Amino acid sequence: MGKLNGKVAVITGGNSGIGFATAQLFLKEGARVIITGRRDDAVREAVRNLGEGASGFVSDAGNMADVNQLDREVAKLAPKVDILFVNAGVGLFAPFEGTSEELFNANMDINFRGAYFTVQKLLPVIPEGGSIILNTTILVHSGLANTSAYSASKGALLSLNKTLAIELADRKIRVNSVSPGPIATPIYSKMGMDEAALNAFAADVQAKIPLQRFGQSEDVAQAALFLASEESGFLTGSEIPVDGGKAITF
Repeated sequence: MGKLNGKVAVITGGNSGIGFATAQLFLKEGARVIITGRRDDAVREAVRNLGEGASGFVSDAGNMADVNQLDREVAKLAPKVDILFVNAGVGLFAPFEGTSEELFNANMDINFRGAYFTVQKLLPVIPEGGSIILNTTILVHSGLANTSAYSASKGALLSLNKTLAIELADRKIRVNSVSPGPIATPIYSKMGMDEAALNAFAADVQAKIPLQRFGQSEDVAQAALFLASEESGFLTGSEIPVDGGKAITF
């Protein structure tokens, strides 16, 4: 019997990476899954690859016009949302002195503002016993050069996790976070490094991970499944680092 039988899950940014891997796992565990993404072709391809039980629509977490339509779009596909995985995000990096207002806003608009109002917009259709999962980062707890705006946006999201856990406790809605560490996703290719510098950076990071490997999207998906299921029924306001032990080496 699947851990999520009869549940409806919405996964933002579900067309690739961690979101897609989580959608695959949730489907395997019996959930109906609705994904969002910024590009129509990517969402369509992801839904096709996910197969039966999956659906999706275009929604950009950085576009408030899209966010404000979330409830209407979801209502076309399902009457409720038992599980909301707020996964859509970006990682835009620059040295502190070189961080422009545009880069700062892009991180905040998608990673925090979009996430904040995604939860607010869908909250009315999350029933008692629902689970909200936020995707943050272990960088909230440590320093890494060139990530000031990105880490701040995720730090705000982690703070929201704790506040919402208190506010929604009376409704028996649990709010928790997964905080990935070094995960092999396309985010690293967007750091503005050439291939040689990127390979050197990756090798240096991997050497500092106690488990001696980068994580995979599936590793984060397993943590999200735990938080989505009744197995974590007494957890709220919690954070699960998925980092191979990286955080304890700082």
